[in-house]
Amino acid sequence: RPPPPPPRAPPPARPPQQRDSRGPARPGGGMQNDAIPAADGGLSGPPADADAGDGAPGSDQGRRRKVGGKDLKKGELGSDRAPKKGAKGRVGKRGLLDRDDDAPLATARAARPKKKGGGRRGAAGQPAAAEPTGPVRVRLGESITVSELAGKLQVGMAEVVKVLMKRGVLASATQSLDADTAEAVALAFGADVSRAGDGAEEGEEGEAGSWGVVEEEDPPESLVRRPPVVTVMGHVDHGKTSLLDALRTTDVAAGEAGGITQAIGASRVSVEGGGTLTFIDTPGHAAFAEMRARGANVTDIVILVVAGDDGVKEQTVSSIKAAKAAGVPIVVAVNKMDKPAADASQVKTQLLEYEVVLEEFGGDVLSAEVSAVARTGLDKLLEQVQLQAELLDLKANPDRAAAGVVVEARQQLGQGAVATALVQKGTLRVGDIVVAGAQWGRVRRLQDERNEEVSESGPSTAVELVGLNGLPAAGDAFIVTGEETKARQIAEVRQQLQRDARASKLFASRSTADRDAFLSGPSSELPTKTLDFVVKSDVQGSAEALCSSLESIEVSDDLLRVRTRVLRSGAGAITAEDVMLASVSNAVVLGFNSVAARPTREAAEQCNVEIKEYSIVYDLLDDVRALMCTHIRPPPNKALGTLTGTADVLQTFKIGAVGKVAGCKVLDGTVRAGSNIRILRGNAVVYEGKLLALRYIKDEVEQIDAGSECGMAFEGFQTMQADDRVEAYDPSGAAGDD
Repeated sequence: RPPPPPPRAPPPARPPQQRDSRGPARPGGGMQNDAIPAADGGLSGPPADADAGDGAPGSDQGRRRKVGGKDLKKGELGSDRAPKKGAKGRVGKRGLLDRDDDAPLATARAARPKKKGGGRRGAAGQPAAAEPTGPVRVRLGESITVSELAGKLQVGMAEVVKVLMKRGVLASATQSLDADTAEAVALAFGADVSRAGDGAEEGEEGEAGSWGVVEEEDPPESLVRRPPVVTVMGHVDHGKTSLLDALRTTDVAAGEAGGITQAIGASRVSVEGGGTLTFIDTPGHAAFAEMRARGANVTDIVILVVAGDDGVKEQTVSSIKAAKAAGVPIVVAVNKMDKPAADASQVKTQLLEYEVVLEEFGGDVLSAEVSAVARTGLDKLLEQVQLQAELLDLKANPDRAAAGVVVEARQQLGQGAVATALVQKGTLRVGDIVVAGAQWGRVRRLQDERNEEVSESGPSTAVELVGLNGLPAAGDAFIVTGEETKARQIAEVRQQLQRDARASKLFASRSTADRDAFLSGPSSELPTKTLDFVVKSDVQGSAEALCSSLESIEVSDDLLRVRTRVLRSGAGAITAEDVMLASVSNAVVLGFNSVAARPTREAAEQCNVEIKEYSIVYDLLDDVRALMCTHIRPPPNKALGTLTGTADVLQTFKIGAVGKVAGCKVLDGTVRAGSNIRILRGNAVVYEGKLLALRYIKDEVEQIDAGSECGMAFEGFQTMQADDRVEAYDPSGAAGDD
């Protein structure tokens, strides 16, 4: 074999070449990486000339400026260009293709820009901050979303939702929560909660920023003495309004429907010495319990009126509880002392049972015996009220933005929303921008209790305010703001909160009912029928009180329970919109001191909607209760005797001389011959009389027990029908018998 060829000689070694940080120019336009593989497999630093001064020709920073700076001119460095990068700083495909084949992959990776923060580590490479210890401090404004609250509490949103569900609130991540609900949730997590405006330092905005109203404490030197606000409370028809008429020498009671007050009225009375008292008259009827409580909450002193000839009654006790709950002192006025049956001592003794201890019994409650009709004892009563006011040392700052509470609100033709406002601090002026509850507006007119226009109203005065864009709820706080934009923002946020609250309440109630029905299985309770109503009143407070009273009424029998539901309520006249809602819901429109115009009545007739108008609350509630009773079977008629049994008519047939006979089945009890009979068709009574004949098959019998069928003939009644209900009564137990 021929010998193998000799090995090739190795190529001559290249002389070492100094590289700079950007590398030599290459034909492909790429450039070397400034890191050089070290002997130990790592990456060495830049070459020695990188230690040159900043910006020097040989320095690394100076070279980077030439390559990456904005002042680089085209062609300045020839083909020495940086590799192209993508939108997020990654080295592009062309840059990788142009990379020096001798450069290791680690060099290319090292050249990539690093992410800020280093994943879970801080921006400076430090570990993430440790979770705070101790309770989380949360500052709440007027509203906050569920997700924002979870972030402030540093807990998962699911945990916040669970707490809300336990409170009966179903909310999504973006749903707003009012401050009270948010505070309850935060406290459930052990957070340290503060409200915007509660002890806020000067310059601290908090979450109230754009829509919270921050209350400022008045300096002591700015406070001056103010008149007391006095609320007159007591049982219905005990003479509250008559007493107030006597004090202010007017005659309002004569204009009250039925002689009873059905709305809160505010007025001012001048007293000897130049002082004044602001009086608030509250209704005494049980339907207006909420309005009485509202009157107690905005007052300084309560005059409890008790009739000397009638004593302590149900609403007297309710008024005492409202005053005690509000922490308001009571002055007792024993009225109607001009009547022969009046006994002031008995009234004062009865009050002891409810922890109202008068001065003469060693207590601290002041009292006076008066007669509103004879106008006696009035000076003594005013003296006692002034004495109580001096003990309270009532003061306010008149030189600040006004704040107070809405006592009443109504819609008035030609003026729009009219609110009765009680100024508690500051001075309210025409032109002020006001936020009242979820409504706002600029004050166009102020009117005092004498229907005279005034330009301003100071502390402890009540005025009618015109200019709001809608009706605030009675009891809403109002405050003057300096900016129209801020007032609008506050109102919009509060309106959204109200909508969210209504939706959450409705959704939660339905979900709870569905859940309970699912867990309990088939219900043994009676089926329920709901009657729907649309309620309109002259003032907002009366509408709210009526809704509360209507929804508390319930009637039932052994087959059905009947309840009420108010679809809509409000103040103002009955409108076509109310009629349309009643039409689609099969509801009845109730107007309390509110009437419907002729076009509205015509629309109601076309839609077959019933409109009922009332001026006395007794009549309204009695009619509603009577309407509900038409849907249940009437109670047994005691005048017919003792109910012994019931039967259903299965069919009717004729028998010779007897005439029409009802074939019946006895459902319960016993039907005896000679019984008194009442026949019901549906829930209406169609016959009351005597059982003429009782037969089993063809035989006359004395009685038929439950479960058996029989034939019945009735005296003077031949029009019975299938499904009629027959009630048999034992005449010996009739009412009035010995």
